Amino acid sequence: MSRRSSKPLTDASVLITRPVGQGRTLAQQVRALGGRPVLLPGVSLCAAPETTATDLRAALQGDLVIFTSPAAVRFAARLTPLHGPARMAAVGAGTARMLARHGVTDVVVPRTTQNSEGLLAHAALDDVQGREVAVIGAPGGRGTLQQVLRQRGARVREAHVYRRVPARLDRRHREAIRGLRGDVYMLLSSAETLDCLRAALEDADWQRIVAARAVVSSERMGVAACQAGFKHVKVAGSALGADLLACVMQWHAAS
Repeated sequence: MSRRSSKPLTDASVLITRPVGQGRTLAQQVRALGGRPVLLPGVSLCAAPETTATDLRAALQGDLVIFTSPAAVRFAARLTPLHGPARMAAVGAGTARMLARHGVTDVVVPRTTQNSEGLLAHAALDDVQGREVAVIGAPGGRGTLQQVLRQRGARVREAHVYRRVPARLDRRHREAIRGLRGDVYMLLSSAETLDCLRAALEDADWQRIVAARAVVSSERMGVAACQAGFKHVKVAGSALGADLLACVMQWHAAS
């Protein structure tokens, strides 16, 4: 059967690097499109002990609360209901959808790129001089939001509600890498995930990984992928699963 007359991802293997437990929906979508999903999580997420329910409730009393990821919303909601006088903002549409699941629907969302830069370009974040802004997320990352908001005069506090730790890769993961066939695509939206995978895999397995076609969530991730050794890289519209898969399908159709 020719690729033209079959499903969009026939003969494609797709490596999904979402954190442990978060790649199943993408895997189902890849399978429905005719592809072979391979779950290869680089990190696992766990609650951060340093932020208490009292800390988070205090953050919700400020002027603006920014959630940096869907995971930030999930872990925050385990501590306390996400209600207060503060206006809510989300770094991307996926995070906004997670807030909606927890009853928060009036959310500032980027109108351009679905990342920190896109949110900072929103008019709601222009005039933050003297205002209390809380950034809810995990340790690490670029710190772009915090830096720019401070430059604009905001009083910024950070609440770390979860942490990223390296995932445990076992024999099944390694066998899946060694059994890759057809056109291989890797979905990447986190430089930390990329670093953890590199540290966890043997050199021979890593070489199989970097031979894949990397579909990345941003130009910044594209640079990280090239530095890690990938030769074939394309930038998707965002880190959303739909955008990553759309890029894979377009690339696969052209190959």
